Amino acid sequence: MASNSGTTILRCSLRTEYFSTGWMVFEFLVGLSSGIKAGSILLIAFGLDSFLEIISGSTLIWRLRKEASGAAPDVIAAAERRSSLIVGLILLLLAVYVTGVSITNLATHQAADTSISGMAIAIASVILMPFLARRKRSLGKALNSVALAEDGMCNVTCAYMAGTVLVGAILTALVNWWWADSVAALVLVYFIASEGWESFQAGRNQ
Repeated sequence: MASNSGTTILRCSLRTEYFSTGWMVFEFLVGLSSGIKAGSILLIAFGLDSFLEIISGSTLIWRLRKEASGAAPDVIAAAERRSSLIVGLILLLLAVYVTGVSITNLATHQAADTSISGMAIAIASVILMPFLARRKRSLGKALNSVALAEDGMCNVTCAYMAGTVLVGAILTALVNWWWADSVAALVLVYFIASEGWESFQAGRNQ
């Protein structure tokens, strides 16, 4: 049976994941619709990134609810392994799609088109995502959950993608550097893939 302290941490973790996943649903809808309306590949990719994070967040909610319901240690361990595997796969998929979108943008000279709603959601994400990432890492450490800590990396990815949307739009508008957003996104790929592989391997080896 979990201690009062452990129960409090679990509740905080669940509230954090509920909020994070709910925000991702909103971000997915706004980002995707704004991208389609503006004809922006980068904004569409930003929305799809949010969709992958909805899957990751839902997986973590399932794992945390298992522990909160008083499941046996072996059941919790199995849920943790599965969550680590799924979060790792999500991060690896993010690395693949960021690479694909960036290369496509560079090949087609696709710039980040201006969209008021897209810019607004990107600004909000740049502010909010680092806070959620730090909180998930802290809670994951307290719960000894690699999956929860690594889910915070999805938020870091989201913040970086939001940043590339903003930087790309600004540089394109000011100095016509249409390639800036794609090059910045490619820099992130190694970081995302490394974290994803680490989480995937943790899930396999636990």
